[in-house]
Amino acid sequence: MLNRLHHAAIICSDYAASKRFYTECLGLRIVAEYYRAERQSYKLDLALPDGAQIELFSFPAAPPRPSYPEARGLRHLAFEVDDVAVCKSRLEAQGIAVEAIRIDEYTGRRFVFFADPDELPLELYEA
Repeated sequence: MLNRLHHAAIICSDYAASKRFYTECLGLRIVAEYYRAERQSYKLDLALPDGAQIELFSFPAAPPRPSYPEARGLRHLAFEVDDVAVCKSRLEAQGIAVEAIRIDEYTGRRFVFFADPDELPLELYEA
């Protein structure tokens, strides 16, 4: 029935900062960008190499996302990478705080967490 994840939608507090983070720091490609005047909102479609997308939205006065302690709902977004250590180093070189590399106790694969400009938890998971 389901084929693959098409997109995940993220609402940000600072559109320019989040756009820079997802395009320059994470390297996502811009597919389309719209300003919706009636909603005072930007919508930015970003693509990963496999075609999956992230929709980045800005809305005036959007409330913060409760995260710590973890709240019900989406826990985090995970991105597959070839080498977690290399990606961790690249993020840290750009001033992004990244947690220590951990090992998945079930798969034996390496993973690491970091956050976007709005503290949305993001994960890098080794292929």
